Amino acid sequence: MGIIRLVSVPCLAAAIVILYCVSYVTSDESDHRYKEGDYVPFYANKVGPFHNPSETYRYFDLPFCIPAHVQEKKEALGEVLNGDRLVVAPYTLQFQVDKEPESICRKRLTTKEVAEFRAAVLKDYFFQMYYDDLPIWGFLGKFDSEDKDDPTGSRVYLFRHLHFEILYNKDRIIDVIVRSDQNALVDLTEDREVDVDFTYSVKWIQTDIPFEKRMEKYSQASTLPHHLEIHWFSIINSCVTVLLLTGFLATILMRILKNDFIKFTHDEEEVDDQEESGWKYIHGDVFRYPRYKSLFAAAIGSGTQLFSLAIFIFMLALVGVFYPYNRGALFTALVVIYALTSGIAGYSAASFYYMIEGKNWVSNLMLTGSLFTGPLFLTFCFLNTVALAYNSTAALPFGTIVVIFLIWTLVTSPLLVLGGIAGKNSRPEFQAPCRTTKYPREIPHLPWYRRTLPQMAMAGFLPFSAIYIELYYIFASVWGHRIYTIYSILFIVFIILLIVTAFITVALTYFQLAAEDHEWWWRSFICGGSTGLFIYGYCLYYYHARSDMYGFMQTSFFFGYMACICYGFFLMLGTTGFRASLIFVRHIYRSIKCE
Repeated sequence: MGIIRLVSVPCLAAAIVILYCVSYVTSDESDHRYKEGDYVPFYANKVGPFHNPSETYRYFDLPFCIPAHVQEKKEALGEVLNGDRLVVAPYTLQFQVDKEPESICRKRLTTKEVAEFRAAVLKDYFFQMYYDDLPIWGFLGKFDSEDKDDPTGSRVYLFRHLHFEILYNKDRIIDVIVRSDQNALVDLTEDREVDVDFTYSVKWIQTDIPFEKRMEKYSQASTLPHHLEIHWFSIINSCVTVLLLTGFLATILMRILKNDFIKFTHDEEEVDDQEESGWKYIHGDVFRYPRYKSLFAAAIGSGTQLFSLAIFIFMLALVGVFYPYNRGALFTALVVIYALTSGIAGYSAASFYYMIEGKNWVSNLMLTGSLFTGPLFLTFCFLNTVALAYNSTAALPFGTIVVIFLIWTLVTSPLLVLGGIAGKNSRPEFQAPCRTTKYPREIPHLPWYRRTLPQMAMAGFLPFSAIYIELYYIFASVWGHRIYTIYSILFIVFIILLIVTAFITVALTYFQLAAEDHEWWWRSFICGGSTGLFIYGYCLYYYHARSDMYGFMQTSFFFGYMACICYGFFLMLGTTGFRASLIFVRHIYRSIKCE
């Protein structure tokens, strides 16, 4: 009953998040229906270098025409975590009202402001806005030299006129296109004061595209035939890997069963010394509990929670909650579901801790609660300090930090304790098929390829090879401007990753036991999670070879948060590998008679 209650909590959480995110589709100020001349919500969001997605700044941090009173939009938690800082844009685009070129303001740029704009143009700064919840992008200017590091000898220009083309269907807005006038330029090459007349124009165009399909264009890049062909090739490659591993594992199991049958059909006096060696020989040590019980149980609990989090996120993605530019929906779901699934971590850790005869369950729960969030918190403190030093929107406001702290205090911690109490009171038994001897048997000297590091390399490479093609698209979406929407394919790849991880870990566990090494508990966990290390190695390759990111802040954010993500994969896949190995070890030792 305790398990059912704990599972129902995250299910309820997922339902709440779905309702919240779906309700967030509609605008805060409108139901997306307008009459001619109505005000349409138009917000300026942020600016920043195009190749550095984390290094973003407030729109009015650059010396645009700043209104007397800047009106900020009230933002949800996920929007703030995403770095959004929306303010009312300095443009008036009334519904179905065309406008000839109209001036926002006429401004004299000082020498300092000219230098700011010039530096922004040379770094490929872009701006982002939202009109009726539709995203708009554009570049600030252009320059005629490919050498951004040496602006001398190049001409730098600022766009001063924007032309908006707005497509509408009856009383609803379908699409927004913004173009910079290539002829309305301001020369920023020299350090001198410049007069600038910022202008804009609006053109309304009727279309037959229904309102329900207005977001489809943002996901079309993911569904182009070329990209779909690559995605399916990735899946076929992964399936071939799974089939090969399945056949390999089936061969091993058949060999084990065949050898067992021979042993059971021969008389005891006919069994030679060679048959007394191998994994059967260590039956009195194989179920000896691992060292550092509390840490091991905490790792199992944290990995189980992260696995549950991944499953619920996929559920939300597959029902269409994370459609393109649903601002902050993913971050909101991550925070809420992680908080509500902490009961799973507490239950898994405490029940397993008591199953392996642990005593101090309070310290075990504290370790479980901080095993993942502790490194994440330290990383956040460092990166938030860096973002504050850069005055970037990636820095969380104090109020948001307080909200997250309250969620952790009032939701995460109590559910962790309740789950721990339920796990402690369940008092499960380990159910070992063999009795454990009083003293551990000495482990024989093993060749180098049977040691931990070589086995980690083998265990991590195959699962990584099954997902590395899809990794590029994930990285290009998270750390770039590509949109990823094919969550069904991603879910299939995730399932394949789990299967390959379980199979390869089981195979390596068998080889370890066959070499009479009975310390398989930690080895199976580490080998299962080693794919996270390969993913972090791919981060190094992606940063230097596949991206144009640069600068201390972007580098810190990329490698800092990817370290936390890969650490989460290590815990989740390590738990998967250990659980699969535990089932396998129990099965093979039940198939023999142990004195």
